[in-house]
Amino acid sequence: MKFLLQIIATIIGSFIVQYFFPWWTMALVALVTSYYFGNSGIASFTAGFIGTGLLWLAMAFYLDTTTQSILTEKVNKLFPVNVFVLMVIVGGLVGGFAALTGTLMKGKKLARY
Repeated sequence: MKFLLQIIATIIGSFIVQYFFPWWTMALVALVTSYYFGNSGIASFTAGFIGTGLLWLAMAFYLDTTTQSILTEKVNKLFPVNVFVLMVIVGGLVGGFAALTGTLMKGKKLARY
């Protein structure tokens, strides 16, 4: 249950934050949500990957349909890979590693000097 809630929180939080701030702020959202939910490492990475990957897939599909595929055709000439697959992989890896970092930070104790 925590896994699905982490995915939903990552999607909603990243969507809101990316509306106002740059693209990389979704990593901060994935980090904070994984720190809050405290899943295991692989579950947290997977939740961050799925959450940000689905969000970027939906945003890329929305932009592609509203612009009549102008950018998609130009990028497909440069890269032999589908643009949507590329977006899911890049966004998912950023969100997944940020979520893994948030989970690993939860186990650390702060040193007192």
